[in-house]
Amino acid sequence: MQDAKSAAFSKVPEVTLGFWVIKILATTLGETGGDAVTMSMNLGYAVGTLIFAAIFLIAVAAQMRARRFHPSLYWLTIVATTTVGTTLADFADRSLGIGYPGGSALLAALLAASLVVWRLSEGTVSVDSVTTPRVEVFYWATILFSQTLGTALGDWMADSNGLGYSGGALLFGAALAALALAYYATNLSRVALFWGAFILTRPLGATLGDWLDKPEALGGLAISRYMASGVFVVAMVALILLLPQRAGQHPSASR
Repeated sequence: MQDAKSAAFSKVPEVTLGFWVIKILATTLGETGGDAVTMSMNLGYAVGTLIFAAIFLIAVAAQMRARRFHPSLYWLTIVATTTVGTTLADFADRSLGIGYPGGSALLAALLAASLVVWRLSEGTVSVDSVTTPRVEVFYWATILFSQTLGTALGDWMADSNGLGYSGGALLFGAALAALALAYYATNLSRVALFWGAFILTRPLGATLGDWLDKPEALGGLAISRYMASGVFVVAMVALILLLPQRAGQHPSASR
């Protein structure tokens, strides 16, 4: 466990209930925002991926150059990972022609490789260790892969398994509730539970976003992608300003 001095230099937020609420809003915004660019603007997955990848790289560079935790910068970078994750997953699933199972398997392998290399290099994948530029690289690479995998899983469950968008959201919501129960009722690794929850918030956001903006004929509510994205931006900004946002000791560091 880190001492107080090293924790003070952490540039990622303390993991609280507010963290998870904002994270779910960010992942849902990533879906509606990504679809707004690739579908509503008719730019396509490849162009959308290039646009959001550029935003992601700029945001990560700014995050790594910062000397301390800045809530707005951190959450901007998270949103950038969700939007580029949306377009990357759609590109892998559809444009590459490997389908949802193939795309999910490829992304799961990339995520596993990122975690393994991080673990072998640093001895831990706890978010409490994100205090150096090298660990930040592992952190953001892992987050990018987890967001992209989550998008693919959400689309796979909703589109190919007969659950629909609302059914998929209920499924992933129930899985998150099970992890929360395990956190409070068991001694399972806090690191594993954190990453499990972090990954599952993405398909939850993906299915929620699709449920809101997809046509009624496809099981959605047909809400404007621009309107939905604007609502989520306002909600995120309000919560970032109102809820305590601080770097500090993380629950995942305890085990």
